[in-house]
Amino acid sequence: MITVGVRYTLVESSTDTPTIAAATYNRGFNIPGGAVDEIIIRFQCTLNAAGNIAADFSNMINSLRLILNGETVFDFQAGYTDNANDAPGISGYLMNSMGRGRSVEVNSQDATRTAYLRVPIGRNLAAGISRMEYTLGYAALTGAGGEPTATSLQWWIRYNPAMQNTTTVGAATTFNYSATTQLVSVKVPQNVPGTLAGILIQNDRANDGDLTEVRIVSQSDFSLPMDYWRALNGDLYNGIEFMDPATAVGLEFAQSVPGVIFLPTFNLSLSDDLRLQVTATAARTLSVIPVIVAPISGKPQPAQVQTLSVPTNVSTSILDDSKAEV
Repeated sequence: MITVGVRYTLVESSTDTPTIAAATYNRGFNIPGGAVDEIIIRFQCTLNAAGNIAADFSNMINSLRLILNGETVFDFQAGYTDNANDAPGISGYLMNSMGRGRSVEVNSQDATRTAYLRVPIGRNLAAGISRMEYTLGYAALTGAGGEPTATSLQWWIRYNPAMQNTTTVGAATTFNYSATTQLVSVKVPQNVPGTLAGILIQNDRANDGDLTEVRIVSQSDFSLPMDYWRALNGDLYNGIEFMDPATAVGLEFAQSVPGVIFLPTFNLSLSDDLRLQVTATAARTLSVIPVIVAPISGKPQPAQVQTLSVPTNVSTSILDDSKAEV
């Protein structure tokens, strides 16, 4: 059992990266016990042409489910994915909405790609061996040439006894909406303790005009336009960063992800389903993914290796981005 300060351990390596055809991988690996702060996924490959993924690598991630010792701790399904989408990816947007830098990528300005996802889970694992099962789905890698080369997928564990909360990304509630104002009831997991830190709302296509207003019934007397929500969650403050290989070295800024938005709910209680009032201009399908947090209990004590703690807190990160501090 690992009880020292921040520590990184490589637990799994493979070559499971995107291919010309859409692909889904179901795998698993063992994890030593300890205070597991986050799962870090490192993607590497060389494309046949830099434009085979038009923007950041997270556009390729269609689904990601993590099951730790039988408990689903992260369950993401993208509303849409497209390797030609020259905009931020949905999975990367979700990750960075839970804390800046959770989805990043090296801008090499060529066909080589190195990307990272840092998935917060905040679980204290008992001494011995735990088991992580995962499902990772990619969109099809269409474009010039054949399959990518020099492929590598690594899974790392970050141990951190100073982590402050448990994070669970629950399964989505889907809803077939029409061109009107309607009430959407979002189911939240009843077997997961904690509070609701935020929700990710996704359209089924990259169109920002389909959904025009959203009201969180328990927190607002009025519906708010999407730009209003983006002012509240920090997106309009150049709050979205992503990699585009066609630009100079560094990341690009954006104010929105088409058809997608993260709404902070500031640790709303889970005593009832979340109710939204949604106004739309078309008939499509949306999905709502909940992000649930709970305080850590019984954390291991650090040994005398590290004297500075590294507190991590998804609730605080969401609050920081909303610019709602007092």
